[in-house]
Amino acid sequence: MTALHETLRRHVDDGNLPGAVGLVARGDEVEAVAVGYTDTGRTVPLARDSLFRLASITKPVTAAALLMLVEERLVGLDDPVARWLPELAAPMVVRTPESPVDDLVPAARPITVEHVLSSRCGWGFPPDFSLPAVAPLFELQRGGFAPHAVPAMDELLAELAKVPLLHQPGEAWLYNTSSDLQGALIARASGQTLPDFLAERIFEPLGMKDTGFSVPERDLHRLPTAYQPGPDGALRVAEAFDGGWDRLPAFPSGAGGLISTADDYLAFARMLLAGGETYGRRLLSPESVARMTSDQLTPAQRKSSPLFLEGQGWGYGGSVDIARTEPWHVPGRYGWVGGTGTAAHLVPANGKVTVLLTQVAMTGPTPPTVMRDFWQVTA
Repeated sequence: MTALHETLRRHVDDGNLPGAVGLVARGDEVEAVAVGYTDTGRTVPLARDSLFRLASITKPVTAAALLMLVEERLVGLDDPVARWLPELAAPMVVRTPESPVDDLVPAARPITVEHVLSSRCGWGFPPDFSLPAVAPLFELQRGGFAPHAVPAMDELLAELAKVPLLHQPGEAWLYNTSSDLQGALIARASGQTLPDFLAERIFEPLGMKDTGFSVPERDLHRLPTAYQPGPDGALRVAEAFDGGWDRLPAFPSGAGGLISTADDYLAFARMLLAGGETYGRRLLSPESVARMTSDQLTPAQRKSSPLFLEGQGWGYGGSVDIARTEPWHVPGRYGWVGGTGTAAHLVPANGKVTVLLTQVAMTGPTPPTVMRDFWQVTA
């Protein structure tokens, strides 16, 4: 039994998780471990090819897709997003982050494609959830991981336009909303739905046959039950996001809507490690990959979001390690975590990929003990 297997088995035996799939790849060497079961009843064992709700580790995939359109010059980094998302042409901004939602000033500059890619568009979640302008955004994005609790794209954009920006475009890093706007940009600029674009341009070339925004009926048995810890720590079925995956949602979320497997995500990570190439086919240029996986924030912007970033930087769609503040932090390490209990990272310096997939939701932005133990044992 390996250290990775022992680590995940301990969390299952302690009742923290029904099961987990962990994978670490170092070059061509891959260790993949599946432990536990698909539910707390322990009826069906988890398998290496079990399907998981990726949640926010969807974000790097969406960012890579938008960069494809940038490379094709269908969109430009400095282009205002209003060219494709006219609903967002005239946003208003709260006078200060602490101001009431009716104390507004016009945006000082247009929201650009780069603002959206770097999560600096002005909409999103700050460390302080009590700020007045955060409440209407929470109301609009109340769906969380539930694929069918969010309105269709046109309706969502129209409603978002009524929500004031928390910061002027380009001035602050804010979490989550930008990735959904990336998905909307891809759909409007390409003329395809986000699911069709990702399938054609990323999933099919990479052989990611089990990745998408819904699960075919024949494969629903591979999708574990979703759980969240209750107030007493006991696991409870997370009914809000346990159903609906058998059909496409009205708004496929570029911020957190994908279903996938550990091996499919490994294929995506390896493409990035190879500078955008796979099986002799180039999906992204090395320059785009380097930009995507490099910190795009100022020191002040990193410091202002300790709840989410914990001192890390942010590229396009994922965090970037800046310093060795933890044993598993390697400068340049890129990836992210998902609120459904997932994590995926790649390390350009040594070619390593780590993927952890569980079905127990995080209780907040801070990575849980199982993630930190996984990173420790795969460091």
